[in-house]
Amino acid sequence: MFARKLRVEMTVGGERRPVPLAWLDSFCMRNFTGAAEFDDTLPTGEGRIEAGLRVDPARLAQSMGEWFTKRGKGSGQSVTLEIFDETPSPASATNSPGVDGSAP
Repeated sequence: MFARKLRVEMTVGGERRPVPLAWLDSFCMRNFTGAAEFDDTLPTGEGRIEAGLRVDPARLAQSMGEWFTKRGKGSGQSVTLEIFDETPSPASATNSPGVDGSAP
């Protein structure tokens, strides 16, 4: 749907894991920041978001971490996020074998 596929991981109390889908959904479905760039986000699974090109992953991670921390998602501890862009590069898509297994 969106141009980029992002993996979102959080660290709370030294434990690292994917951000729960319910948390991502809560953040992405609210326009609490007034930042239009976050309108271009769609949670697709645990620790997974699709995003438009206007979304800055570092800014998104910071905003999400602050929002989760303020809402007590870390049970009194700070929630720190890292976002990884896992969008396949156009070069790998054009160099992939054809349907019959032959090179393009």
